[in-house]
Amino acid sequence: MAVPDWIWFAFIFAFGCCVGSFLNVVVYRLPRDKSLIKPPSACPACGKHIRFYDNIPLVSWLLLGAKCRHCKAPISPRYFVIELLTGLVFIGLFILYFRTNLRAGVGSFLQGGWFIYLTSIILLGSFIAASAIDLELWVIPVSICWLVTAVGLIGSAAGAWIIEPNVIRQYVLLPSASAGTGSLAVGAAVGLVISWMLLASGLIKRSYESEDVSQPPNESPATSQESRINHRLEICKEILFLLPIVICSVAAYWISRKSPSVKAWWVDLLSQQPAISGLLGSLWGYFVGCGIVWATRIFGTLGFGKEAMGLGDVHLMGAAGAVIGPVFVVVAFFIAPFFGLAWAGVQMFFKKTRQIPYGPFLSLGIFTVMILHDWIFSYWTCVRYH
Repeated sequence: MAVPDWIWFAFIFAFGCCVGSFLNVVVYRLPRDKSLIKPPSACPACGKHIRFYDNIPLVSWLLLGAKCRHCKAPISPRYFVIELLTGLVFIGLFILYFRTNLRAGVGSFLQGGWFIYLTSIILLGSFIAASAIDLELWVIPVSICWLVTAVGLIGSAAGAWIIEPNVIRQYVLLPSASAGTGSLAVGAAVGLVISWMLLASGLIKRSYESEDVSQPPNESPATSQESRINHRLEICKEILFLLPIVICSVAAYWISRKSPSVKAWWVDLLSQQPAISGLLGSLWGYFVGCGIVWATRIFGTLGFGKEAMGLGDVHLMGAAGAVIGPVFVVVAFFIAPFFGLAWAGVQMFFKKTRQIPYGPFLSLGIFTVMILHDWIFSYWTCVRYH
């Protein structure tokens, strides 16, 4: 007997709110280097442990009047907002995938669709937490990005055993590499290992390493340090780090195209092993996501003499590319500025000047691309073959 839609919707929304409650723990504890598991939740003001009936998503915040039961200290609206937002995103994505025609090929939830949905909500849930941390502290924890990247790599490889590989390729449900992009991904991975080895050996230096700088009188520490950093020199260190990745990627592509025997073997391998094709497709999406933000960071810093974008944004888009693939992560990157312009317009209208980091705009761009997935894919196909 089919389960009524309202039961599905209620369960998915409640599940999303519970995940949002955990994300609040992540937002508070992760940047402060605290365990996400223990101790149990407690009021930051008085230290009293929060009982289970005061920790029900959405409901407890409303019943308590946004105040601690014991000390009456205010509870930030962020807790309610993240729980509600996560619940709405989870139910919205469920309806998009399984109750509309906007996303073809996903199929029913119980017949493989759950796997695509799972990778999507892990991506979006993680980026909700990353955006909240970025809004508060202007930093994106790399550990969140690593988690999403791992989900993308493992999910793209494992998807071939859960969903028919031809369906994955036809509807671009998960990243999948062609012979060309697969060779680029392998070469970039080899180059990345070389860059790490050069970094570990000290042959190339990390950019923006903290140094002891004497502080002149009447000058704040932040101003003192900023005035003594040669941003163009620092970004050149990052260019040196990236050179082996670019060189090895181009070399691997050239070898795979110029050698007939290697080309035949490589094409046959990727066609016969969809798990390898999926893994390399996700890996190439990671490199493209990192690359487009890193290129913007490099050219912006060289052009303006100030650090443009952060390495956290690089990791964020790399993680997104590992899940949604190279084409969609590029589109998301170019959609994000429109959200930035909208925010600037609101600020001008209300005559406010509060700046916010770019991570939330990138996350909104990624969410938009996931909604418009099939339209973007159709447009890309038309452009590519006509």
